[in-house]
Amino acid sequence: MVRMLIGHLAQQQEFLAAFDGERAHHAWLLSGPQGIGKATFAFAAATHRLAVAAGPAEGIARDRLQVEPKHRVARLMRPPEQAFDERPHPDFRLLERVANGKTGKLNAQILIDQIRKVQGVFQSKPSYSDWRVVVIDSVDEVREGAANALLKTLEEPPPKTLLLLVSHAPGRLLPTIRSRCRTLRFQPLADADVAQVIAMERPELDPSERTALITLAEGSPGRALRFAGLDVAGLDTTLADLAASGSSAIALRLARSLAGKAAQPRFEAFLELAPAYLAKSARQRRGAALSHALSLWERAQTLANDALPLSLDPQAVSFELATLVGRLKA
Repeated sequence: MVRMLIGHLAQQQEFLAAFDGERAHHAWLLSGPQGIGKATFAFAAATHRLAVAAGPAEGIARDRLQVEPKHRVARLMRPPEQAFDERPHPDFRLLERVANGKTGKLNAQILIDQIRKVQGVFQSKPSYSDWRVVVIDSVDEVREGAANALLKTLEEPPPKTLLLLVSHAPGRLLPTIRSRCRTLRFQPLADADVAQVIAMERPELDPSERTALITLAEGSPGRALRFAGLDVAGLDTTLADLAASGSSAIALRLARSLAGKAAQPRFEAFLELAPAYLAKSARQRRGAALSHALSLWERAQTLANDALPLSLDPQAVSFELATLVGRLKA
């Protein structure tokens, strides 16, 4: 079953309207914060374009990027959580970071050989229609020589080729790449849309956990789903207790619970939760209380940003962050 695209209706309509004309742009830059559904949009757009081109028209929505799962093209496009290079549709390709054969870890960037392989696909005849679609997730990870190879494809694309470039930081791209794309900007989703995504992806979560994840998401369901199942609701409750009591004993218990390898995922969630809690508290204050909360948030944000890159001790970091939240009571 193809994953449903939630929200981004204006972007869907803009994309579809472009193909109502005789010459739709061949390259689209999908820009916006990470985790808000740009890659899901790209997959839905790819499926829709290939389905429209191949037919039949039954099961293809005209006003949004939806294709019935029973459609022959949809059956060839596997869900996004499965490996894109295993998709059987011969006219679709995805470029993303792949695992290094020696270390088993993901490469830091998309390699030039990957770009060249896609260029090779363009030299063959399409199988199901006269269209080909390529998704790059994300183009931010295409650097140096690979970026120049991609630029060549953008400058001289084969007829009826669609390239969808996902970008979380378009300002860092080569200006020549940006200039050859039509930009489609995405905004964080409304809470109701985030709730729908969480309910669809993790239906087993209890209501309190969902509520905490929606708050943590700040419009990014991808961000929320990264921390699903880690009892974010419990962390949120502890933060509220700290803010109300300023108790160093609560701070110490929390810090100890976030120490050790087994607690690493929950510790990483706390690195985002604590500054977010302080930011939310600041928005509810005025005058001197506002200045105080902003000062605490700045310190917490700096510490949280440094914790993982500098390999700081999780227990010490957690205790300091918890103490900063406790100082809201002052």
